[in-house]
Amino acid sequence: MAVKTQALVSREVNVPPKLEEITLDDIRADEVLVEIHATGICHTDFSCMNGTLPAAFPSVLGHEGAGVVIEVGEKVKHVRKNDKVLLSFDHCGACSQCDEGHPAYCSEWVPRNFGQKRTDGSLTLADASGAKVHGNFFGQSSFARHTIVSSASVVKVPTDTRLDLFSPLGCGIQTGAGAILNTLDVQPGKSVAVFGVGSVGMSAIMAAKLRNAKTIIAIDLQPQRLELAKKLGATHTVLGSDADVVAQIQKISGSNGVDYSVDCAGIPQVVEKALDCLGTRGKGATVGAPTPGVRAGVDVFSHLVMGRQYLGCCEGDSNTQKFLPYLIEQHAKGQFPLDQMVTYYPVNEFERAFKDVKEGKALKGVLLWT
Repeated sequence: MAVKTQALVSREVNVPPKLEEITLDDIRADEVLVEIHATGICHTDFSCMNGTLPAAFPSVLGHEGAGVVIEVGEKVKHVRKNDKVLLSFDHCGACSQCDEGHPAYCSEWVPRNFGQKRTDGSLTLADASGAKVHGNFFGQSSFARHTIVSSASVVKVPTDTRLDLFSPLGCGIQTGAGAILNTLDVQPGKSVAVFGVGSVGMSAIMAAKLRNAKTIIAIDLQPQRLELAKKLGATHTVLGSDADVVAQIQKISGSNGVDYSVDCAGIPQVVEKALDCLGTRGKGATVGAPTPGVRAGVDVFSHLVMGRQYLGCCEGDSNTQKFLPYLIEQHAKGQFPLDQMVTYYPVNEFERAFKDVKEGKALKGVLLWT
């Protein structure tokens, strides 16, 4: 039966969303109806709202949802009614990348996560007038009190899981942590530089400490973020506006550069510094998402003779069914202090929440629906 609920509806580019009544379609065999309790606010949502990344309108965005299962389709076996769940990215589960345990590189990743419709082209939402609204953002569109979710996006978690705290694991947090633990596979005793310590970069800092990296360097334009980075595991900090950032990193590393670097900005100049600061056989990864087509320069000769590697990193190369519960376990052990970076807002204060996140007043904002 169709469900009426509320959602933040974005009507057009650069126009703030409004809380509106919407109607959900009936769920299908491979879908789950979820009552949303909390939704993390990610800069990817803003990038779609402002046109940096392509998006269809009108639409409901949101892709770091957490809630309780209300109904499951007949083909869904891994969750049941009343289960607590976190929501993450969608994937087909059948291509070679999914089969090999890398669903973040699913052959259908872009249409399933940015297509904002079912794979057959149908839409799952309608507004109060009956006009269709795009949903299915990352398989979930969780800026809503209730939402239809692709079963592949749903991760069951223990009944005592704090949904408000762990909702951000679905995208940004797992991306930063996964860049360190999965993509780069940072080894104990090594050195790491993290460029940009917003919520993604701060997650990378915590993961580097979890992996027992010896030297962890945080680089950012905001001094207050660098102070928090030191509390969460950074051994050194560098102000990103300094003229000699690369030289400072090389001096701190005590060699010709660091073993690993992570770019969390997606800005060409930052990418170039993240590569230039790598030492011999160093590995760098980009998790920041620029507008498609943006390019950064590479010193090819240095890249060649020093044996450097440059890797892309989507969603932290995470197998969500295993990785999200792992991060929850690490938090319980005191080794992944996510609570130090989360600020909560009731959903009727979403405008303030969005403003605080955009301005950097809140590192990771979370909307509370209940």
